[in-house]
Amino acid sequence: MVLSCWLYNLFLSDGVAHSILILAIVITVGILLGKLKVKGIGLGATWVLFAGLAFAHFGMSINPEMLSFAKDFGLILFVYAIGLSVGPNFFSSFKKGGLALNMWATLIVLLACLCAYIIHLVTGTSLITMVGVMQGAVTNTPGLGAAEQTVSDILASGTVAPEAAESFRAAGNSLGLGYAVAYPLGVIGIIGSMLILKVLFKVSYASEEKKLDDESGAEIDSPEIFSVEILPGSVMDGVAIKDLRSVYKHHIIISRIAKTDGKVIIPSSEGVLKAGYKARMVTSKKYMEEVIPLFGKKISGMGDHEWGTLEKQLVSKRILVTKAQVNGRSLGELNVRRDYGVSITRILRAGIAIVPKRSTDIFVGDTLVAVGDREGVENLSELLGNTPKNLHKPQLAFIFWGIACGVLLGSVPIKIPGIPQTIKLGLAGGPLIVAILFGYFGHKSHFAMYTTQSANLMLRELGISIFLAAVGLGAGGDFVETLVSGGYKYVGYGVIITIVPLMIIGIIAKLCTKLNFLTLMGIVAGSTTDPPALAFSGDVTGSSYPLISYATVYPLSMFLRVLMAQIMVLIAMS
Repeated sequence: MVLSCWLYNLFLSDGVAHSILILAIVITVGILLGKLKVKGIGLGATWVLFAGLAFAHFGMSINPEMLSFAKDFGLILFVYAIGLSVGPNFFSSFKKGGLALNMWATLIVLLACLCAYIIHLVTGTSLITMVGVMQGAVTNTPGLGAAEQTVSDILASGTVAPEAAESFRAAGNSLGLGYAVAYPLGVIGIIGSMLILKVLFKVSYASEEKKLDDESGAEIDSPEIFSVEILPGSVMDGVAIKDLRSVYKHHIIISRIAKTDGKVIIPSSEGVLKAGYKARMVTSKKYMEEVIPLFGKKISGMGDHEWGTLEKQLVSKRILVTKAQVNGRSLGELNVRRDYGVSITRILRAGIAIVPKRSTDIFVGDTLVAVGDREGVENLSELLGNTPKNLHKPQLAFIFWGIACGVLLGSVPIKIPGIPQTIKLGLAGGPLIVAILFGYFGHKSHFAMYTTQSANLMLRELGISIFLAAVGLGAGGDFVETLVSGGYKYVGYGVIITIVPLMIIGIIAKLCTKLNFLTLMGIVAGSTTDPPALAFSGDVTGSSYPLISYATVYPLSMFLRVLMAQIMVLIAMS
């Protein structure tokens, strides 16, 4: 009897232990189901939402106040982690060709909003419900969170007339339902749009990749390491190291020189190149074929092993930047070569190899490939830190300070002409903007704001799981009834919102600007903020070009999806 009472109270009461237990079970079930894939395509964490809907349908609900807190806190963690990850590239994504790509992505976002609004006018479906359908159709969870938060803020403000409050609250509850119904076909529709466009324009992935290679120079920023012998009468014969840039405009690094007597040295800026010297060099792959004739000839078969045999007095070491004191300082400012006699041949940042220059800034988390005598390399290593364990501990003070700033920013009322209700960035928009700013400017400052990729991913997955579980548990009680009584129509509405904008912009971009299809695939995936679509494009093309355009348009698209969700809810109020 005591045991049955205990179990009853634990599973069916509304206490804290009950709430945490139900959330934990829902998240566990959802994540396990999320591992299921059909032909490599799965719904991932969205299964947590479906698990919450199922639990709530069978009466496993939790305390409304606990539910509200879990939903808001999960959302904040998720969008803040998203902002930190996209922040470093947010503003740079508008440079050069990125502006045009972001224009196409913006049009896709706005067309989706227009489709949702037209469906609202034609069918009479609540505009707030259509916001949920739209976010599911484009697989954008932060937008759903922003809309939910805006509804909550409006109800809490007391500006809704008592007779309209109940219907407005019901419409707010339908956000999660619309999202859940539209999401599965949203994933399929985005990928399907890519395939339809491919057939329509008779695209060859190999041909499109070759066009991009020819236009931009494949791996233009990828460092190429090679050895040359300086021949008598060559352009560089007798040229001082410090004058290399005046002879050849592109960046060249000479990491080591083997003199004619076999001695290997780290070249100083005052050193002079002479015929018979052998040089170990680093430059961008695009310029390698131009560089070699300036020095003489390339030495085949002289790689790291052969240089290692010659340079027994030198060492090559990878140094991890872990000290906040050097964060954001340039190699020239640190006088690496002058003070330490060390040559930095490459910088590894977020899995990308960068050709270093004197003006290149280094940040906590970077790995520098250094070559020099043992003492100099060790001294440089001490300067930069090279203590991996310092990065294993997340900067919690920085994370929670950012969240606090985001909540404050999200609470500031903003007046938009034509809309009676003031808009707030809310618990989705505020932390997202602050995280983007911290992500971009934080690593450029002299403060250590580094968060490891694994810590960011943990924060993101934890937040989205808690949020989706709370949304599902909150909406699940009415899910089946809504679906049977006409909610199935949301599936069709979602398909329209998914496919129509992508097809219109895809066709216009291909016909009018001859946009490369691999680039277009990245825009489609990025503008819908859909990782499964990105994974699909990488798998079928075997190319990294879709990833480049995805990364270019993703930050702005994410921001616009969140902002437009709030604006549409406010329009529904006016």
